[in-house]
Amino acid sequence: MEIVHQETALREDRQLLVLTHLSQLLDYVTGFGGFIVPLILWITNKDRVIGMDEHGKSILNFQISLFIYALLCIPAILLLGLGIIGLITLCVLAFVLPIVNAVKASNGETPNYYISIPFFK
Repeated sequence: MEIVHQETALREDRQLLVLTHLSQLLDYVTGFGGFIVPLILWITNKDRVIGMDEHGKSILNFQISLFIYALLCIPAILLLGLGIIGLITLCVLAFVLPIVNAVKASNGETPNYYISIPFFK
């Protein structure tokens, strides 16, 4: 039995990168789709699309960081309502930053989710 290894050529697909960033907004529709869809897009295309590995890792770092920050805001609600301010801030950032980074991806720039913790490098 002979094993044939075919190398796939990397292609540039900025539209897919934009779609990956904008798919995070599914959190506002489904509640959890903003993590699952970018994860699936990243896993299936990280070896095929130029820049997908970098963009996918930054998206997953951002989504995991948002979840951790939200968990930290829940007990902070008891401290003079500071957790509510934190949750509102997180909701705004979770809406604005994917759109900003989608525009950056369409221009060929690197993503910058400045509040994310680097779990994947």
